This record gives sequence, structure tokens and C-alpha cells, in this order.
Amino acid sequence: MNDADSSLDIPQQEPCAFCDYLSGVRPFTILCRNDLVAVLVTREQRGIGHLLVLPVRHYPTLLESESEERHRIIDTLAWAAAMIDAAFERPGIAVWQNNGTAAHQAIPHLHFHIAGTLPGGGTNLEDVPELTVEQTDRIAKKILTAALNENPCDPLKQGGH
Repeated sequence: MNDADSSLDIPQQEPCAFCDYLSGVRPFTILCRNDLVAVLVTREQRGIGHLLVLPVRHYPTLLESESEERHRIIDTLAWAAAMIDAAFERPGIAVWQNNGTAAHQAIPHLHFHIAGTLPGGGTNLEDVPELTVEQTDRIAKKILTAALNENPCDPLKQGGH
């Protein structure tokens, strides 16, 4: 399916921020990536160790995803959950994904959020301060340090920012 076949109202953004991050045009902390999937440390930490899992290929919603990408994304989400658990020992892990502006999708590139829960439970969906790349690099280092015995980016290969 392509977005022309869907009734979803897709947010507009040119150029795509995620594509800019993945290509190195704009600095961002890339925890891991391979040919299909990348894991980013978001600058808007809505939970503890908040990461984004996204396909490398640009497309706006889950409706345009292909089978191999979906499988790799879910495997990567499971890996990210294990890494958040190892690094931050939270009592819960939240995973969410939005398709279309009515669902609060802001960037028109498929992405999943995954984060450890906050001390009071849940995640913060209100405005949060934007961290610097240096701060998100520290979060990535904590996750990768906790993951050293876990072969952290297999089958992913470690990226950079």
C-alpha cells in the first residue's frame, strides 16, 4: 500500500528530520543501525532511556512497510527493550507508534517509541526539554555499556552520529 491509497492525513515535513539524522546532515545520536533499521536516542526523553526504532528507508506509516522491515523492526524493539531494562532497571517499558496527524504523528517517517517508565509510572506526553546531542550520547553510552555482554548490535552494526 502507498500513502495515496490511504485515508490517513500525513504530516508534512521537508526535508525529513529522520532522513537528515540518518544521512549525517543533522547531528543526532544513532545507537545502532543496519541496512533496514536504525535506533536513535531521542532528544525529547519522554521516559527513561527513550529510543526511536525506525526503518532506514523513508516512508510515512506502518501501512507502507514491507514484511522484512516489519520483522526487523519488531526484533529491534525487543532488543531495545532488553537494553533499556539492563541499563535503567525500570518497572515498566512503554512502546508506542502513531500513524497520521490525528494520531499525533509529527514526523512523516515511520518510527516506534520505546522507553522505560517514569518514577510515577507511564511516560510524559506533554512538552519536555530538548536534550543536547552530548546528553543523548551519554544515554547511548549507558545503554551500550549495559549491553556489552549482550552482543548489543547483533544483528545490527553500531552507528554514530
